[in-house]
Formats: sequence, structure tokens, C-alpha cells
Amino acid sequence: MPLENAFVQVDALVSNGVGTAPQEPCALLKVAKNTENSPMNPLSTQTVTFSHYNNVSAQLPIDPASGQLVAGGIKEQTAQCLNNVKAILESIDVPFDDIVKVNVYLKNVSDTAAVNDVYSTFFPDSGIARTVGYVPARSIIAASALPMNALVQIDVVVSHGDGTPPQAVEDRHGIVIRANNTKSAPVFALSTQTVAFSHYNHLTAQLPIDAATDELVAGGIKQQDEQCLNNIKAIVESVGHVMDDIVKVNIQVQDIADLETVNEVYKTFFNSNLPARTSYGVTAIPMDALVQIDVVMSNAEGTPPQAVED
Repeated sequence: MPLENAFVQVDALVSNGVGTAPQEPCALLKVAKNTENSPMNPLSTQTVTFSHYNNVSAQLPIDPASGQLVAGGIKEQTAQCLNNVKAILESIDVPFDDIVKVNVYLKNVSDTAAVNDVYSTFFPDSGIARTVGYVPARSIIAASALPMNALVQIDVVVSHGDGTPPQAVEDRHGIVIRANNTKSAPVFALSTQTVAFSHYNHLTAQLPIDAATDELVAGGIKQQDEQCLNNIKAIVESVGHVMDDIVKVNIQVQDIADLETVNEVYKTFFNSNLPARTSYGVTAIPMDALVQIDVVMSNAEGTPPQAVED
């Protein structure tokens, strides 16, 4: 069946307790938790931690006290989504600025500016993050519809320096987030191009923007796809990595029929085994682009532990 005719598509992230070589098998535990301070769903756990990462279920703008959508428009709904995320993180004693990647799903991509107004009041959250100007990597995704007819839904990936048992105590303190921008790719005020933590690196979704002009590149889907991937390549190389270090790719297209052309360009950017990938059509893309791509990269060298004062 052609992809454009499918009714459903599912992807998954799997815990790997044995790790990959040269790590020794260590039987890490998966820790799943819920809090009544955020909406609960019988089909998902709010926060699932494994090793040094924590995946949070997508949050709708639901008031946990009433179980209903919060009153108001896009700004009130965005604030409720982020407050729900914050309540989940506080329930496990994880700071809000430990978020490394945010996915914002919008029913109307034209609501992006209003979302940004609210978003900027949540990030940065701490004094330290404000000092260095840290904001997570981010993707904006236009959805044809959201549960409960919501206008916005937000999910996050969180760095988890404490890790999950049975890691040794001396291995569980102060792994640092490394955030980096390069002028060779578009720079956005509300997201960092690349955010590394432990052995993974999350990149902000790349639009087909020419960094020199800050405008969409001229041409059609082929040229736009090349520009997205060239932006990703510039970011990847700016932190000493190569494209083959990418482990997951997410591709949004306005016209699902464009995937054939996207694929022709895509395969020329990799020399080794291709990454895992998710491709899907969306109702719109920021700046009316034809394609947008984000990736997750392996970071074999990890990020260093912060010095712990005695």
C-alpha cells in the first residue's frame, strides 16, 4: 500500500538496558510515574525515565482539576500545556530547564506567534539558564486535528542527570547539557540548534532557509529538501560530528506525493546505514515551506560531568 493511502502510522522508542559496545550490560531500570497535578490518561504514563533521558507524554491544555480543556484561546491553552509539563517534572524533582527538546503540535500554524509569546515566559526558567540564554531544541508541527479539538499539544524530552538504577552513585551526578548554535545554519531566538546531553543530541527542526539571507531557498521540493539537509549537516559538523551519526529522522511534507523526490535527495547525504525515519504529511509548515526535517544524533563521546563540590 502506498504511504499516502495509509490510515495510521506508528513509531516507537525502545529502552536498551544492555547498551551498545563498549558498554557492559548493566540492567538499567525503566521508571514510570504519574502525578495527580497533571492530567492522567489510562493509555499512557506521564513520564517514563530510562538511563539519562525522560520522555513525557504529550500534554493537552486540560485542567487536571476538571478534566476539561482550559477556558480561553491559544495563549491560555499553550500556558496550560506547559504548566502540565512543569507539574510532571516537579513531581519527579527535575527542573524545567532540563528539557532538551520540545515538540509543539498546532491546529493552526498561524498561531505560532501567539504560542511564542507564552513560550518565552516559560523558557529560560532558572537564573542559570537565563544567564547563558538556554532554550531547548524545538519543532513546530501542524496537525489536521488534535484530541478534544484542542488548538495545541506539547511533548518534551528531558535530560535526567540522576539516571535510573542501578547506576553507581558516582556516575549519577551533574552530567551537563551542551547547547550550540552555528551561523552556518538559521538561528532562532526561541530554540537552540543542537542540544547534547549524555549520549544523544537533539536538533531543532530545520526549514529550507538560507542562513545568509534568512529566507526560503528558491526552487521547489528538491531545492528545499537539500537546504533542510544542508542546514542539518552544517549543525552536525559544527559540533564535530558527521551525518552518519544521526540515528533518527522526522520528515514533514505538505504534499505526501513529494516523498519520492525527498527520498532521491535524502539518500545522497548518508554514506553508511540509514537512520530510523518517520515521514508524514502535514496541513502546513512554518513560512509555507514544503518540507521540514528534524533529527536525533548519537553522541558517543557523551557530555562531561559537572565538577561536584565537596
